[in-house]
Amino acid sequence: MSNSQLEANNRIAVYPGSFDPVTYGHLDIIARASKQYDTLIVAVLNNTSKSPMFSVDERKALLHEVTREFPNVQIDSFRDLLVRFMKSKKAGTIVRGIRSVSDFEYELQMASTNHLLDPDIETIFMMTNPKYSYLSSSIVKEVARFHGDVSELVPPFVRTKLEEKVQAQLG
Repeated sequence: MSNSQLEANNRIAVYPGSFDPVTYGHLDIIARASKQYDTLIVAVLNNTSKSPMFSVDERKALLHEVTREFPNVQIDSFRDLLVRFMKSKKAGTIVRGIRSVSDFEYELQMASTNHLLDPDIETIFMMTNPKYSYLSSSIVKEVARFHGDVSELVPPFVRTKLEEKVQAQLG
């Protein structure tokens, strides 16, 4: 089989997001999407309009640790248009998790914009497992800042790093 045939058969998807920090909801989408594609690239967005708790490198390290069990998952980051990142990775599908109707409205706008920018890229919406429908990184950070128990929200490694970050911010 030639390289171009192998490339054509290699279905690559990108799951973009802030992942600040990665939650069990994110991991649910990663686990399910990784079964659907040959390669799933979890791409940390360097969003300049947000003030993240964790740096891009820290978020990538957290994701590396909690996705070790998924051999076809790669961790990367980007700061450009998502469609340009997709082209650079030869990826054809964007994976997005949907928790609610408001998520859908926002994600539909993004999918439509990405389709306008590059009609060859598809967006797939995955409904979040109902037990994670309320969960967001913002909620996790808020609970952690007030020393609440986040053990049901994030993996143990992430919980430890979150607690360390909160302690460091308290100085």
